[in-house]
Parts: sequence; C-alpha cells; structure tokens
Amino acid sequence: MRAVDIIMKKRGNPTAPAGSSLSREEIAFLISGYVQGEIPDYQISAWLMSVYFNGMNFVETGYLTDVMLTSGSVIDLSGLTGPFVDKHSTGGVGDKISLPLAPIVAAAGVCVPMMSGRALGHTGGTLDKLESITGYKTALSVREFRNILSKTGFAMTGQTKEIVPADRLLYALRDVTGTVESVPLITASILSKKVAEGADALVFDVKCGSGAFMKNLADAQKLADSLAGTGKAMGKKVVALITAMDEPLGYKIGNFLEIEESMDVLEGHGPQDVTELTLLCGAWMTVLAHKASSVDEGKDLCRQAIHSGKAMELFLENVRLQGGDVPRLLADRESRRSRHTTTIRAEQTGAISSIDAFTTGLAGVYLGVGRNKTDEQVCPDAGIILKYKKGDRVNAGDVIMEVYGKDEACLDPAVHLLQKAISISSSVPDKTPLILKEITAL
Repeated sequence: MRAVDIIMKKRGNPTAPAGSSLSREEIAFLISGYVQGEIPDYQISAWLMSVYFNGMNFVETGYLTDVMLTSGSVIDLSGLTGPFVDKHSTGGVGDKISLPLAPIVAAAGVCVPMMSGRALGHTGGTLDKLESITGYKTALSVREFRNILSKTGFAMTGQTKEIVPADRLLYALRDVTGTVESVPLITASILSKKVAEGADALVFDVKCGSGAFMKNLADAQKLADSLAGTGKAMGKKVVALITAMDEPLGYKIGNFLEIEESMDVLEGHGPQDVTELTLLCGAWMTVLAHKASSVDEGKDLCRQAIHSGKAMELFLENVRLQGGDVPRLLADRESRRSRHTTTIRAEQTGAISSIDAFTTGLAGVYLGVGRNKTDEQVCPDAGIILKYKKGDRVNAGDVIMEVYGKDEACLDPAVHLLQKAISISSSVPDKTPLILKEITAL
C-alpha cells in the first residue's frame, strides 16, 4: 500500500472516479503512518485537499473518526460520577462560550470533561485563551484530568501525544493548508476528541455566517447533521445548535480579553449575546445529564449557578488546580493590555449596520490573537475591544474599536482590515436572531 495511490484514489485517476470511497485499511494506513512519522506532511496535505474537494461519505467519516480515536489512549472516567456531557463549537470570532459554560454547568451538577483546541484560521482557540492566564496548564495527564474533574466537576485539556495524537497533528496542518472547511474532516476531528475524553452526551454549537467555517445555513445544516448522525451512531446523545456568526460574539476579541469577558458572564453582567448562548448550551447540557426536564428548567439551573456565585468559585478553583495564578488573574483583569495600541474611529454619523466577523477575525490573526503558521506563538495581550455593536448609533469621530497588537508593525494591516469590517448606515438595521436552528439526536 502506498500513500500516493490512496491520494490519487480520493483525488480521482483514470481507473477511479474523483472522490472514490476509501476503506478503513487505507485510511488507517495514512493516519497511522503520519502519526508515526512515516508519511510526510506534504502527502497528508495532498490527501486533505483531495478530501476537501471530493468529500467523504458517512461510512468513511466513521472510519476516519475511529482511526483518529484509536491513534492514542482513551480517557477512562470509570469511578467518577457521571453522566459526562461536553460542548464543542465549530469556531467563531469572540466565541468564548466554553469558558464560562463549563463552570456554570458543573455548578449545576453536571460533570464536564472538556478537550479543546487552539486557534484555527481566523477563529480563536480555547486553549490559547486559557493559557493567557499566567501559569495555566492545559496539557494534562489522564491522572490530572480525572483528579481535577473529581474536585471541580470540569477540567480543560487539549490533544496530547497520548490522547488523539492524530487530531493534534491534522488540526495544525489543516490550519495552514486551507482545508479547515471540510464537513468530514471537522466531524472526525471533533468527535474523535469528544469520544476520547469520555463524554456520554454532546452539545455542538455549529456556527453559521461570515465569521464561521460554514458560511450559509445549508452548509451549517450539513455539518450539524453529520455531527448529530455520526455521534448517535457512536452511541452518544447529541444536540446541535446552529448559531449566527456574522458579527463577533461579545465585545472583546483576544486571548486574555476573552477571559475577562467570560468572568463578566460568571458574575451575571456579561454581554447579552454571550450570556444568551451560554445559557442555552448549558440548559441542553443539563437536560442531557437528566438534571433538568426541559430547556427552560435548565436555564433556571444555570442562572442559579451564576447568581449564587458557585460558578465563579468553581472557575477560580479550576484555575488554581490547573496551575494558574489566581491572585494575578484577578489583579490583571481589565488592565492587562499590549502597549502597542491604536483606535478605529467612526468615519460618519449613523448606525452600525454590521461588523463583519471574518474580516475582524482575520485582523486578529495579524495582531497576534491567532496563527499564520503552526509553530507561531499567539500573543496573550493582543486583541480588539468593540465599543459599539450592530444597531448602535455613533457620531463621526467616535472610537468604535480599541486595537492591541503584538508589535507596532502589525497595527497598520490590522487597522486596514478593521476599517473595511465596519459598515455604517443612516438607518438602524433589523435585529437578527442568534439561534438559527436546533437539531436533536437522542
């Protein structure tokens, strides 16, 4: 068996039509060979591009998910009190929902084993945000993961050399080869992590819009159906929410900035959109865990977790257990900013008709929030603070955004993009719904 033959089979050749189905053995040969260093990046990149253009059917996607899952260890949560429920977002701009969600749901009595990823394309990464907290450790051993789960009801970890190593490698390669927006690759990436971490039930937040990898509702529906169907076939209860991502979530975009806004949510005064989506995801997680009998009851449980202070207490305890410096976190809040800064001002009087999420996210990559290459370091103190959002009225000269960069050189290209991202009109635009669709596979 040769890697080039498998690539050509998926790509198409004189003896096989484009997109021919691969066997489990062929997929396993590619993935195991890549993990073991026997198949180079350039061949896997060619295969990823072939999959991107020609797709995979549900059977192939299941094979890929299983091969990635078994490329390493699976976390054993036996002996801990379940059920275990997790949530995963397909990625957006300003999307910090997982950060306040996990402690809120844990405070409501649900155990949340959360395996997350890093910045991908123009979107931020949960692990990068958490690691902006001084000392916070996301590379947990299974023993550490179980111990923290038992103490706070949630733990935050990433892919390691032991846990789903195939996804850790493929995730980084997809980011820099233009193959992120592929339904089977996204499905296998997400589900391999979620099954490996031991989750019994899953809530997926499938983003839809300019700042999402799925730009329209039809594509988002395909991904949501793929996640729900594949997850159910693997014995998991699944809810998929399709949510709008045409504009950034919340007011803060960046690694430490999003930690700050997450803490606002935990204190009960976070932005309306971030709070709304956090409560809905949390409500479904409590329903899947049989802690609530309805979404409305689940929302009430989540609100109680916030208002009692228990959710914030668990968040800070988790920071401490994962090596974070809690006193410094509290001291840095609202003051930790890069010294390389500028502002974006309104060029005319009117109402903000849109702030394009994709362009804003791309500007964030220039600023240091994300990566252009897999080996780049993100800047924890870079980012964007929105002073106004869609529908708000502004006067010419008003500061619309505060911009913080990793260095002076990155500010000009970022500002150029951000100026293009903002549209101002004479009339106030109609409100658009945040939640577009809910899909259940129970």
